[in-house]
Amino acid sequence: MTDYNFLNPYRFRNGAVVKNRIVMAPMTEMSAHENGAITKDQIDYYGMRSGGVGMELTACAYVTPAGKGFEGNLGVDSDRMIPGLAKLAQAMKLNGTKAILQIFDAGRMTNSKILRGQQPVSASAIAAERPGSETPRALTGAEVLDEIKAFGEATRRAIAAGFDGVEIHGANTYLIQQFYSPNSNQREDKWGGNLENRMRFPLAVIDQVKEVADQYANHDFIVGYRISPEEIETPGIRLEDTLTFVDRLADAPLDYLHVSMGNVWRTSLNDKEATEPILPQILRVLDDRIPLIGVGNIEKPEDAEKVIDAGIDFATIGRELIREPQWVQKIIANDEGTIRYQLSPSDIDDLNIPAPLWDFLNFVFKPIAGISTEATPEETFANATAPWEKF
Repeated sequence: MTDYNFLNPYRFRNGAVVKNRIVMAPMTEMSAHENGAITKDQIDYYGMRSGGVGMELTACAYVTPAGKGFEGNLGVDSDRMIPGLAKLAQAMKLNGTKAILQIFDAGRMTNSKILRGQQPVSASAIAAERPGSETPRALTGAEVLDEIKAFGEATRRAIAAGFDGVEIHGANTYLIQQFYSPNSNQREDKWGGNLENRMRFPLAVIDQVKEVADQYANHDFIVGYRISPEEIETPGIRLEDTLTFVDRLADAPLDYLHVSMGNVWRTSLNDKEATEPILPQILRVLDDRIPLIGVGNIEKPEDAEKVIDAGIDFATIGRELIREPQWVQKIIANDEGTIRYQLSPSDIDDLNIPAPLWDFLNFVFKPIAGISTEATPEETFANATAPWEKF
């Protein structure tokens, strides 16, 4: 069957045309060199999964040296990264797929070991409520401005490398979300305090990225933004505040909004009596001002079709594209019966899965990766608390 609506093209208001509505999720593969430079493993991994999807998103790339979040993290913090990033962009653009570089700063979600002795930074000097978290140093007012400029510089490098767009990573508890969250941002200057002030940093990053894109890129360069709609901490981000933020984002110079969740139909994490999924609520607030990208537990063609039929503009697929790089191509070829829904160790080389990603899947994410082994209680807890932050 090839008459799925998700195979139809989409034209952004800036003129960019995406050949279908399937997006590859920005999945952490932890395979860059120690200095953040691209590796052949990454180029092979992304290249194999390109060509079918309409857009392919990289894993997050840090915009400052202090923004590195984990070993193997891709970097876009220096012009020396441009040649390697250009090779990556070229591999991702196979057969018209749009190549999008996701840019971020980890903020307090890193540690001094990863930063080689440097203290992490954040909006405020408040440690995350997670085991082993270090207390970060609060950024000064001047440093906040430097961070905003760093996102602009990362965008310039993405343009120079030939990417079709960038996705600003304002989700998954990283620095931009840390400025928006009342849990991590308890500043008393213009960057903190009430909701309006906490929105100031992410909106300033968006404006800076757009300004650089207008200066250096073609008019059809894509600028997206990713959010996590809630936090479980108290105080923390709640859905009501997010809907207010979404209304502001809809009028910002963005080409799409990407909502990070483990299940595309998830209801509120905090309101246990809520029955309406979050994405339809966000869709109403957007009111067709910018397109919406949904992600989470989309594996089969019918899953993606349900997303599109609900009025969500794009369906993002993560772990399923690890298992089946030819997911879109097989659907177009009426070959759905051969799509892989399980992942075996014997598939690693054939699927160009980097060793660090395989280790991550095998020892932490076995159940949700489709690996046919049973999870330990500790692994089950890890999967329940934060699997969507990676997939």
